[in-house]
Amino acid sequence: MTPARPALLASGTVLPGLAALHAAPVISTFGPLRNATMPRLAGQGHPDHVALTFDDGPDHLATPHFLRLLEARGIRATFFLLGSMLVRSRGLAKEMADAGHELAVHGWDHRPLLLRGPRATRDDIARARDAVADVTGRAPTLFRPPYGVMTTATHLACRRLGLTPVLWTCWGEDWRKRATPHSVRSTVLRDLRGGGTILLHDSDCTSATGSWRTTLRALPGILDACQAHDWHVGPLREHGLPT
Repeated sequence: MTPARPALLASGTVLPGLAALHAAPVISTFGPLRNATMPRLAGQGHPDHVALTFDDGPDHLATPHFLRLLEARGIRATFFLLGSMLVRSRGLAKEMADAGHELAVHGWDHRPLLLRGPRATRDDIARARDAVADVTGRAPTLFRPPYGVMTTATHLACRRLGLTPVLWTCWGEDWRKRATPHSVRSTVLRDLRGGGTILLHDSDCTSATGSWRTTLRALPGILDACQAHDWHVGPLREHGLPT
């Protein structure tokens, strides 16, 4: 029976099947489907709470501006950190944790995990997890993949590393060059409901240059809208994610 395996591989029946299995969770990238059928992955929590999250930091130029704004409003958030950014701003990351913000994992490099195999996926996530734990003194519990693209290998790696993957229910599309404070605010509020999770960026390391300034100017209006709805804004650890 041994010769049959090369024959199967050569016929193209096995490799496409493995590729399909690897890529199957990519379907969760489609926001409406994720929000409707995958509440835990989408980050849907208590209806009177909104989770505020930021990706791609810590950025020594941009992140302090967000921290000051949040401090002035008495709000804590969840920051999904890139390991490659963290090693450049370890002191800043510690300040974020000491201020009460939740630090989570966004991987080491902002590369799509769809293009990585199981071992490379696990190594990337584990390296970033360990970097966050080294700064904060405790292991992080949450993970968000670059571009929001999950794979089978990503789910397995998260399970082995003690991480819960969380995406979002709404975003501001704030990484775009053409984004404005009004467009970011309107895009977030269009889909935001009580119990939702907001995705924004406190860094432009993978976005249009200077885009973080647009996000920063949009943030007060987003927070004001949440206040008008009597939604408490805070980190994912206070969000009451489904188990």
